[in-house]
Amino acid sequence: MIAAAVLVFVIGLVLLFVGFFVEAAKFLLWIGIVIVVVAIILALLRFIRRNV
Repeated sequence: MIAAAVLVFVIGLVLLFVGFFVEAAKFLLWIGIVIVVVAIILALLRFIRRNV
């Protein structure tokens, strides 16, 4: 499960950087931001469940 979260986070970062560097692909910027936010939320949920 941790590997999947890391993979989603890396994909989100790649899309985020591609969105910054390629002006024609502005939508990739938003997709990258959404994926990174989802990965952070999943990591926080996993951390909270571990501590309960």
